[in-house]
Amino acid sequence: MTASPLATVRTVADLRAHVAAWRRQGLRVALVPTMGALHAGHLSLVSLARTRADRVIASVFVNPAQFGPNEDFAAYPRDEAGDAAQLAAGGCDLLFAPAASEIYPPGFATTVTTAGISESMEGLARPGHFAGVATVVSKLLIQAAPDVAVFGEKDYQQLQVIRRVAIDLDLPVEIVGAPTARAEDGLALSSRNAYLTAEERRVAGVLNVIMARAAGRIAAGDDIAAAEAEGRAAIEAAGFARIDYFETRAADDLRRLGPGVIDAPGRLLAAVLLGRTRLLDNRAI
Repeated sequence: MTASPLATVRTVADLRAHVAAWRRQGLRVALVPTMGALHAGHLSLVSLARTRADRVIASVFVNPAQFGPNEDFAAYPRDEAGDAAQLAAGGCDLLFAPAASEIYPPGFATTVTTAGISESMEGLARPGHFAGVATVVSKLLIQAAPDVAVFGEKDYQQLQVIRRVAIDLDLPVEIVGAPTARAEDGLALSSRNAYLTAEERRVAGVLNVIMARAAGRIAAGDDIAAAEAEGRAAIEAAGFARIDYFETRAADDLRRLGPGVIDAPGRLLAAVLLGRTRLLDNRAI
């Protein structure tokens, strides 16, 4: 059975009109922000959102503010028609697909930043990235005014930054993290996986295996620094071009854990380069 075409709005006014109509019916609303190029991981967010609300909005917006000057903004995959078809089949009720000028109109001069939690790992590797994320997500949450917003745990530091923003700005929304969707070999699903060559794709799945082994060692009480060193060596031996980080952090505020044994709920987080593709992943400890 073919899904009906998905209703699409492109302005904040139209988005708010739909939400207001739902509110008059007493319905709960969920938001799933995305940058498009959707895959099964995104659809799992929509599926989770449907369990938390009566209506689900997905946004598709490739946010220029979170890309650095030498990053892949121009090349980032875009397929709005394909995205809309997947969202319709996945049970989404509304697509918000604004132009950049709708999000950042002439004269726009405000940036949302978070201290501390955004400054390590991705914050070091991609200066300005989290300011772009925090700003656009703040705007989307204000524009859609959802009861709940769902984000993937694959970008775990991003998820924690967004939680911090919602708390600090008193945004009346529940931020929900969804488990990372993975391919059969364990590779975390990502739109950027499309950049991988066939040979690189075979290598990419090794990252998950290495991370699972390191996280298991740390959880069992092994020395954190030793487990991390072994993991980094294994990543280099597998043929990855660069390791931006491979670090154990506290699950709540991302403070550095170790050396020594783990003494709080943690996350092992990694970012590596394979060919021209930068892969992110994390494991709960």
